[in-house]
Amino acid sequence: HLKDCVLTIRLVLGTGTRRIHVSTAFSAKAKVAMSRFEPGSSINYEKMHENINIVRRRLSRPLTLSEKIVYGHLDDPAGQEIDRGRTYLRLRPDRVAMQDATAQMAMLQFISSGLPTVAVPSTIHCDHLIEAQIGGVQDLQRAKDINEEVYNFLATAAAKYGVGFWKPGSGIIHQIILENYAYPGVMLIGTDSHTPNGGGLGSICIGVGGADAVDVMAGIPWELKCPKVIGVKLTGTLSGWTSPKDVILKVAGILTVKGGTGAIVEYHGPGVDSISCTGMATICNMGAEIGATTSIFPYNHRMKTYMEKTGRGEIATVADLFKDDLVPDKGCEYDQVIEINLSELKPHINGPFTPDLAHPVSDIGAIAKKSGWPLEVKVGLIGSCTNSSYEDMGRAASLAKQALDKGLKCKAQFTVTPGSEQIRATIERDGYAKILSDVGGIVLANACGPCIGQWDRKDVKKGEKNTIVTSFNRNFTARNDANPATHAFVTSPEIVTALAIAGTLDFDPETDYLTTPSGEKFKLEPPTGDELPSRDFDPGQDTYQHPPAEGGSVNVSPSSNRLQLLEPFDKWHGKDLENMRVLIKVKGKCTTDHISAAGPWLKFRGHLDNISNNLLIGAVNIENDAVNKIKNQLTGEYGGVPDVARYYKVKSWVVVGDENYGEGSSREHAALEPRHLGGRAIIVKSFARIHETNLKKQGLLPLTFADPKDYDKIRPDDKISITGLKSFAPGKPVTAVIKHSDGNQDSISLNHTFNETQIEWFQAGSALNRMKELQ
Repeated sequence: HLKDCVLTIRLVLGTGTRRIHVSTAFSAKAKVAMSRFEPGSSINYEKMHENINIVRRRLSRPLTLSEKIVYGHLDDPAGQEIDRGRTYLRLRPDRVAMQDATAQMAMLQFISSGLPTVAVPSTIHCDHLIEAQIGGVQDLQRAKDINEEVYNFLATAAAKYGVGFWKPGSGIIHQIILENYAYPGVMLIGTDSHTPNGGGLGSICIGVGGADAVDVMAGIPWELKCPKVIGVKLTGTLSGWTSPKDVILKVAGILTVKGGTGAIVEYHGPGVDSISCTGMATICNMGAEIGATTSIFPYNHRMKTYMEKTGRGEIATVADLFKDDLVPDKGCEYDQVIEINLSELKPHINGPFTPDLAHPVSDIGAIAKKSGWPLEVKVGLIGSCTNSSYEDMGRAASLAKQALDKGLKCKAQFTVTPGSEQIRATIERDGYAKILSDVGGIVLANACGPCIGQWDRKDVKKGEKNTIVTSFNRNFTARNDANPATHAFVTSPEIVTALAIAGTLDFDPETDYLTTPSGEKFKLEPPTGDELPSRDFDPGQDTYQHPPAEGGSVNVSPSSNRLQLLEPFDKWHGKDLENMRVLIKVKGKCTTDHISAAGPWLKFRGHLDNISNNLLIGAVNIENDAVNKIKNQLTGEYGGVPDVARYYKVKSWVVVGDENYGEGSSREHAALEPRHLGGRAIIVKSFARIHETNLKKQGLLPLTFADPKDYDKIRPDDKISITGLKSFAPGKPVTAVIKHSDGNQDSISLNHTFNETQIEWFQAGSALNRMKELQ
């Protein structure tokens, strides 16, 4: 027994210096606050350290970094079954973050829960509802006027329930999190698919739907399927025109839009130290495009410097004490390993229409000519949550200055989106904003803007074929400007700036020359830029609202067309679902943009009935290759998808879809809308992770074909019955009986990933209904 005790102490405390460090940390009286806005909430590395050691003893093997942080947040580390890719983990995240488009529904659900206040630190960030039109100042004021009712609802709901509120103009949620809330080892969930941005600061940050956020805010353990771990080993050093963005553009090309599904991507290796903290965040941010649960980098000196520069030196000091918990164990094993030599990596540009179509910049001109893609670059757009750091802006400005010095300006239109008020103020102070403006740039508001379709674009007509290049993360059809003929390409801010100056897609800045007004030919020197400002950050305007001691009240007008209190969904009636109509059989790619469009529809994110009028209006109907044109099988007439759904509502219906259904944004409206309009099941070849969970949360059945070829058996005029629901159980397939209009029928097997708890959500009608039953 004595030997066992000694071994246990050694496992927990380590040996030598490490043991002294941990012992010192355990006995430290002073607690370090999670952020300067929450002095009462302390970082608890000790608890995470304890959990990691419990799990390490149980598994008897080295752990990856992502395993350490995820398992370090287990609700029951001693009893939890852990099997990567199979079991569901019950976790205790440290905090929640919501952006204004998704926060409306999250807060409406939290209000429905009847709970008095949030159980963990939570924040709301106003970044999605600001449309890019003229320029930052005017666009921001216009947004405040148009969205006054919504902003007031969010501000008062935040105050009532103890949530921090970042006002419009503060900046993009992910940049604000990196600057203020992310730190090595924290587990944060956010109601936006690009929440993984925080992995650049050694955090496990996971995008979820609003109902998941409600669980965490309610103090309920949060469920996540135990992720697999994909290792990306980086060797060599970044230099010249190659940027951190090129790492994820290359990885997206290798793994495709669904290659990371169900996995955390963990970067490691000697190449990591050549990337800045904000560069690591860029890589993690766009990891959402490969379907990954999240992405993460190990704690290093670049992160420490960033925390010190953003006023969090105390956190860095404590992180140093627990560094062994914030890097992978030697000898840990990954489910898959990709190796990238940064010294050999070339600048990339991905697209059009999908973020995983990867091309070296040197090849894109020839590929575009062969493919018939327009070569003229109409607009170059830099910024967004992916690439709006001080370093990004500095490197873009270094190229703009070279052009200006030679008498050149951008041939293409050029827009600049600062990631936060702090970035905006600092690049103004340090002259970057003036250089970018002088070369032809328009500085937009500190918000999402064109990246999410909040762009009142005037230079081309809808349907006009054209090319734009962006430093964003996503380039699905019509995403940026609502024009399906826009060919959008994703690349680094440096390449965007170079292509905007040249005005053409077939310009390779590494080899090609520009011509000055006097006829002189010159080549751009590779971009340069400081990682962080030498004079520290200028915080700019104070845009944060602390939750007051006394909450106040929240009012939603019954006549509002933007906000609507929620009614509970109906419970399962206890029987099989019989003779359901096929609302639409979707052909090909169907992202959450296709299921619940953003852009002008964002204004209805707080009103479920109104926003349901965009249900599946972007999905392609296999029957006629048309969008938003399906046959009403009861009337024989063709109509829009939402209209036919409302017509079928009493009878209930299903959607049939293809691979990776629901990829893209975390928006839970893509699950709320079909449920609201009478949907009961979504039957597809495969799902994207967040969307599948969102469907379960709202009481729908996300089901997959046991044999993908069975997709071909379903016809638009079929009736489908789902049988076996009385004995619905984890791991047990259900049966679909397909009744064809000619009197024949097929019976097929459908798989699901429901566990016991999730089956209770289905039976109760939704996860929120089940939460109320348990109160």
